[in-house]
Amino acid sequence: MTFPEWQQFTPEQAAREVHHRVSTRLAPVQQRAVLAALAPEPALAEAFARASRNAPLGGVPYFLKDLYPVAGQPMFAGSTFLPEVLPSPEHDSAMVRALRDAGGVLAGRTHLHEFAYGITGENPHYGDCEHPRFPGRTTGGSSSASAAIVAAGIGPLAIGSDTGGSVRLPAAFCGLFGFRLAPRDALIAGAFPLAPSFDTAGWFTADAADMKAAIGALVGVHPSRAEPTGCYLELPGLDPEVAQACRQAARTLGPSADAATRDALLAAFSASVDAYNTTVADEAWAVHRPWAGRFRERYDPGVWQRLNRVHALTPAQRADARLATATIRDAFSQFFRQYDFLMLPASPFAALTKADCTAANRTRILALTAPASIGGLPVLTLPVTLPSGLSTGLQVVVAHPQSPVVSWALSSCPSRRPM
Repeated sequence: MTFPEWQQFTPEQAAREVHHRVSTRLAPVQQRAVLAALAPEPALAEAFARASRNAPLGGVPYFLKDLYPVAGQPMFAGSTFLPEVLPSPEHDSAMVRALRDAGGVLAGRTHLHEFAYGITGENPHYGDCEHPRFPGRTTGGSSSASAAIVAAGIGPLAIGSDTGGSVRLPAAFCGLFGFRLAPRDALIAGAFPLAPSFDTAGWFTADAADMKAAIGALVGVHPSRAEPTGCYLELPGLDPEVAQACRQAARTLGPSADAATRDALLAAFSASVDAYNTTVADEAWAVHRPWAGRFRERYDPGVWQRLNRVHALTPAQRADARLATATIRDAFSQFFRQYDFLMLPASPFAALTKADCTAANRTRILALTAPASIGGLPVLTLPVTLPSGLSTGLQVVVAHPQSPVVSWALSSCPSRRPM
């Protein structure tokens, strides 16, 4: 259901509907993988009753990735031990406050790839999040369970975060609309960090009009006075059906990049994965250093491996990362002097099976998503359906969160996505 349809319910009906959808649309094993907490039905009905119906999101339920603090509730960030090293939050995060002011109703909190340090949606503690329509395939991570909530039709809005693609990839895998803001934005304040230089707030909807309403409520929507100009850059490493589908989807918004633009961006982006991995390794270790040794055995082994690689980094690698970062940011600066938006594929393939969640495929994903992460740029992800019935997505990279391009691009999409 869309935002307006949820808003037609009485508080009691809305609370009952949320619980009904959780119980009927998620198998018990997936309920454990997806939900860190679900508000009890009576308390949820009271929350719906308190929500201002005059606010832009009045009476709209949302689910929250469990790295945004909620006062009085333990926060695990996909781990088993975070409350043992950090006290339960005393105050709501900026995101929770903003959503409450906009009339949104917190229905529950969602699990994630542990500490948001992964892009496949796997979690050995609570279970891997499966695609609601294609069991055995992942929703993508790290905002894995938030995407599952919306893809399953349980709630119309779910909050995630995006450091290296953790909104963009799940949106692509699940056929959703996704939006990520910029690093250091007010709405990421207080969230448990992965790499503060790259961490951004973001969210999912299944409906274009709903996405526009959420952006309007949380960021502000600026209508376009003239048709924006942009172009599509096809990056290497795409599966053939993804390449064809993204080319076709991009044509509705703009042409392919001219040769000079293409060559300049491809050259600038060539070192993006190494630069991203190096910077994130340093920043993530700085976050976890105070307790990492003590809780070594309780980390997801894959997450620990990524954290631990900081010790193998050399001064030359860090210097290369700084140079690549400056090069990528300069390339984007040059690009936005001529264009209003850049389109990129959001995933190189459709939703992965567990067996395909490999380091090599992680690198293929980051080759598409790391450039905008390093550029510190907002991205709207548009769903793109594949002939197989699976999906990918189109990244629409803009210069700032209130870019008129966002409203214009959403207006070009069918309002409701097939569920």
